[in-house]
Amino acid sequence: MRLYLGIDVGSVSTDLALVDEARRVVAGVYLRTRGRPIEAVQAGLAEIERALPSGSKICGVGTTGSGRYLAGAVVGSDVIKNEITAHAVAAMDFLPGVQTVIEIGGQDSKMIIIRNGVVADFGMNTMCAAGTGSFLDQQSARLGIPIEEFGDIALQSKSPVRVAGRCTVFAESDMIHKQQMGCRIEDILYGLCQALVRNYLNNVGKGKRVLPPVVFQGGVAANKAMKRAFEEHLGMEIFVPENHGIMGAIGAAILAAEAVGQGVTRFAGFRVAEAHFETSGFECQACPNCCEIVELRKESRLVARWGGRCGRWERFSESEAFPAS
Repeated sequence: MRLYLGIDVGSVSTDLALVDEARRVVAGVYLRTRGRPIEAVQAGLAEIERALPSGSKICGVGTTGSGRYLAGAVVGSDVIKNEITAHAVAAMDFLPGVQTVIEIGGQDSKMIIIRNGVVADFGMNTMCAAGTGSFLDQQSARLGIPIEEFGDIALQSKSPVRVAGRCTVFAESDMIHKQQMGCRIEDILYGLCQALVRNYLNNVGKGKRVLPPVVFQGGVAANKAMKRAFEEHLGMEIFVPENHGIMGAIGAAILAAEAVGQGVTRFAGFRVAEAHFETSGFECQACPNCCEIVELRKESRLVARWGGRCGRWERFSESEAFPAS
């Protein structure tokens, strides 16, 4: 069986997905990054190896997310793509004809506008984490509610209160004020969901026309109350994929399959899960940009460099010659 591996390294989670030639998900892994992306990738590879079907082999690897270059250098990636492309590809594979993708993860959120199978526009949150998974986790912990039960409790609301959702600080202060007024927890929770939906559409989705079908993905898509709040506000059905939490990794795997075809993969093998990696860096003085160049060493050997604007330093293979720093 020919399988393709996708790796999505984000600030909160590191996701891995295995897909076959028919783009069916064979295995998926969700791990917390915890500020150690290399260790998270290695742990994910070890889990994927254990889930690998007998007689199958990895024929291509793709990486995405904020740590895509680091992950690509570690595993030997065949293709490195940004999150917008990866999520769009996964959404179009899940629901052909999709025109709007709502993606809310642990620290960021994005809206992708697709027209005729092509990404026409997108928006991302830039300065505030209101409405993202980490904010919902924080509020659940403050209220003593398991995050897995957040949505079910919020859906019990009969009279949701209005919560300020433009800022995490104001939202939390407003929730505390509503608690002190004696409002029911379920009404506060669903009011928060409604506020976060308004904030998302007014900021991330500002100036964008939301057309159906709409796919909702990312970790927050597991929250049923957020799904309903989006449906009520937009007046249309929202589709949530079964593997909503690892859609970026699925998209990266699909892109790897397209890039490699029947060729040979650069995948370094599962042995990298046990290898020792170190990162370092220096500031390039070749021009006024003063780019910060990152170096990755595997068992003390320089294997990759990236971070420059001009491509002067970029190398992602041990077989390539590295310019002197």
